Amino acid sequence: MSALHEAPATATKMLVTAMGLIDTFDPGQRAQAIIDDFDDPRRLNWDIIPKPDRTGIPLHHLDRHQKVLVWDLIRIAVPLRTFTKVLAIPQLEHVLRDYEQDFLGPALQTWRTSDSYFLTFFGRPGFEDTWTLRFLGHHVCLNLTIVDERWISATPVALGAQPTEYDGVLKPLAEDEGFAFDLLASLDDNQRAQAVIHDVAPADFVTRQVPRVGAYEYPDHYDLGMPGYTITDRDRVALKFSRDNPSGISGAKLTDDQQHILLDLVDCYLDRLPPETAERHRHGLRTDGIEQIFFAWAGTQQRGAPHYFRVQTSRYLIEAVNAVGGGNHLHTVLREFDNDFGFDILASQAGKDATWGKGHLVSRSISSAEADPGLEH
Repeated sequence: MSALHEAPATATKMLVTAMGLIDTFDPGQRAQAIIDDFDDPRRLNWDIIPKPDRTGIPLHHLDRHQKVLVWDLIRIAVPLRTFTKVLAIPQLEHVLRDYEQDFLGPALQTWRTSDSYFLTFFGRPGFEDTWTLRFLGHHVCLNLTIVDERWISATPVALGAQPTEYDGVLKPLAEDEGFAFDLLASLDDNQRAQAVIHDVAPADFVTRQVPRVGAYEYPDHYDLGMPGYTITDRDRVALKFSRDNPSGISGAKLTDDQQHILLDLVDCYLDRLPPETAERHRHGLRTDGIEQIFFAWAGTQQRGAPHYFRVQTSRYLIEAVNAVGGGNHLHTVLREFDNDFGFDILASQAGKDATWGKGHLVSRSISSAEADPGLEH
């Protein structure tokens, strides 16, 4: 596990950029942006819908230079293709102002803005230390946990888009959804019968926004704040997620061409991980075997109507749902079962130096008379 996430070059670049950004903060900005307690439960909140209780400092409280440093932090952490998606998604807020004039009224200008995205540091961004950078707002959540300036966990990473079907060219998640449609269209009747698990899509992720995915999960009846699209208990059971018993069709039951599309879909989501680690993740996925990758679909089978798909492996979970708004409001997420928020790396590696046996951050501040009283002997 630890080798899969080892990214010391990226960790150091992120660290020095974060330290440079923090040095520009005045006391009020510093108080907003930094939560000293790494274990603060708010670190595990990754909900991408608008909320009134966001932590962190919003972009509209930063000057131009500070915003550039924020975007540089993100650019360092994700591949260029994903970076451009994260840049584009907030710009759809301006498109939504056209769509929602009657709905939002006088709140329109403050509700839909590309500056309502919040940066939070949890812990101490320092050399050989452990901290989290979170960038969170409507349809964007990046969680980057840096452990001992050596390992990086980058999940859960959630991206959304609204609208997806409209007379415009800004469609940042077209391929994140498009590869799944391509795969679905390629299936024959027998394959489709295995892949399609239900004729109703959930309102949002089946696993919801839990910090750690359980052995099984059921979707909610509706998405928070949007009760216009609801599902029944029967639907919830049909859509159930089970870690040990994946739904859908195994990659082993696909043709070579179909397997290529499935791998393109998975690679599209793995491309949300730091470039220094992404190739290892892709190689590991292929080493595990195509038979370990399952593709499941629910809802309608055409664009512009409610639909859902997930891809499940022994290590990863991909979910994409486009149900509310008549299939014109997309949420997607990549999760890593054992290492979301760095859980596994933190348990196995944090504060443990492979060479010296203890954390340098601790040893440098303890008298040798206490720490190594018998060293000369």
